[in-house]
Formats: sequence, structure tokens, C-alpha cells
Amino acid sequence: MIRTDPRSVWAVLEDGTRYADWVVGTSESKPVRGHWPQLGSAIGYEVRIGPLRLHNETVVRRCIPGEVLELEAKAGPMGTARIAIEVQPWGDQCLVKVDEHPLRGAGGLVHNVAVEAMIQIRHRAMLARLAHLVEAEAAEAEEHRPLGQVVPEPETGGARG
Repeated sequence: MIRTDPRSVWAVLEDGTRYADWVVGTSESKPVRGHWPQLGSAIGYEVRIGPLRLHNETVVRRCIPGEVLELEAKAGPMGTARIAIEVQPWGDQCLVKVDEHPLRGAGGLVHNVAVEAMIQIRHRAMLARLAHLVEAEAAEAEEHRPLGQVVPEPETGGARG
């Protein structure tokens, strides 16, 4: 749960230059193809493990603006993983769900209960970073809002079929 509206969360997710701000283990993200988060667009980033520096890429495989972002993270010799992020209104807050599974390469071969537990710990840290970032920005925007200004209600997205 993130204590702000889904639009604020999505604004961070759709900014490829901010990927490293909330994704644990990455640094210096930048667009490398297309316009993030359009289908097929990609961002590049660096992963540092001690003195080792790996340059990786994440590609958008599915995007429903404001709701769903599905990514394919390429991790060199470890292979690729599917990462699905779902953003939903939850009262006046936002529910963010993350699901990750290996697709190809060594990551799939070593995927077991212990690895899954590590992924869950990483996701909790990642979501905490995302929440902190978005909630801090919302608080700053509220602090700078002129007195008496009406804040519009978040959109609920309408009926689904």
C-alpha cells in the first residue's frame, strides 16, 4: 500500500530515468530505445556487485497506462525475467502488486524456494523505496499547494468489462 493516488505512482513508473531510484540494485537508468513505457521501449542501467559492474537492459513488453507495466529484465548470463507491476486504487491510497518469474537462462535453472524468498525480500525493499519516493513527493506538493486550493478527487478508472 502506498499512501497516495495511483496517478502519482504511475508518474514515477512511467519515467525511465527514475528506474534506478526505486529498483533495488540498479543505478543510473537512462532510455536506450523508444519512449518509455511504450511497448518495445527500453532503459539501460548498471548493477554493481562489489567491484563488478554489469550493464543491463529492461524492455517494456506490455503497458496499460496507469494500471499495468510488464517488463522483461535482461541480466546478461543470468538470463531474463518477467516483472509485472499492477497499480490499483484502494480507497484514497494505491495498491501496487509486483510479480517476477524467470523466463530464460541460468536464472530459471536455479529458481527454487530459497531464490523465490530472496526475490520477495527484494520486492519488499523495492516497493518500500517506491512508496517513500512517491509519498515524499506528494507531501512536498501538498506543502507547496496554495491555501484554499481544491485538490481534485483521484479518478477511479470507471467500470471494467
